[in-house]
Amino acid sequence: MRLLEERGYGVRVYDNLSTGSAELLAGTDAELVQDDVRDVDALTRAARGCEVVFHLAAGTGVLPSVEDPFADFDLNARGTLAALWAARKAGAGRVVFSSSNAPLGAGAYPASEEKPVAPLSPYGASKATGEAYCSAFHGAYGLDAVAVRFSNAYGPRSAHKGNVIPLFIRRLLDGDELVIYGDGTQTRDFVFVTDLADGLLRAAEADGVGGEIFQLASGVETSVNELVSLLGDIAGREPAVRREPPRAGEILRNYSLVEKARERLGFAPAVSLGDGLRRTYEWFSSSYAAEPRPEPRPL
Repeated sequence: MRLLEERGYGVRVYDNLSTGSAELLAGTDAELVQDDVRDVDALTRAARGCEVVFHLAAGTGVLPSVEDPFADFDLNARGTLAALWAARKAGAGRVVFSSSNAPLGAGAYPASEEKPVAPLSPYGASKATGEAYCSAFHGAYGLDAVAVRFSNAYGPRSAHKGNVIPLFIRRLLDGDELVIYGDGTQTRDFVFVTDLADGLLRAAEADGVGGEIFQLASGVETSVNELVSLLGDIAGREPAVRREPPRAGEILRNYSLVEKARERLGFAPAVSLGDGLRRTYEWFSSSYAAEPRPEPRPL
């Protein structure tokens, strides 16, 4: 949103605020429309006059999707269909759909656009469905729908997130132990929010990419042990760590290949993990006391 305004775009935000807050728009000129992504009529009205629709609304939890696959399908798969249909009716030129590596399932190491889809959870299936609908709308209606797969995003203004970096930073600031499941050699690909925003904008502006999928990530594989060490350096103290048995079903290694995004979109992630963690830690430190504490979720 802020990057769009910096580049001279007007921004309209459509959100039901079930997890976010209108306060996140402070300091911007963005217009807020509060409604549900599954309401096609309301979303069509909001999308009128827009050149690009960025579809980021989703339920993000694997475990909730296992517990209630119908609710996950309704929000993620049906919500994506509604967003695409509304964008088409409103005359938007492009839709950029935010997906993840979950459609790849056990074959996600390393994640790339060429690998077959084989999701292991209803969440992964719903994201795969969204990708398929993007391809279908490009083929059937000529809509320039592009899917981008995020790796583990992090950065300032993420107090509502329950994934590993916000969780570890909050525990550091509270003086609590960091809990590592297993030996800490499991890996992830952490991409800073400004790099991710740049990739989204490039996916919106590039020519000839309708119907395609792109990996947006740092392209760097980082272990949980390395992450803890970096956070300790930033905090100025060695974190207290408690190790627990590995969790069943956890993906042990994960990172993304970003060559296609580099070549076709000009995507070039520029923020190192050390620099990004420092910026994120400083933001949490300055605003932490007033922020809510979401429930943690697995890596």
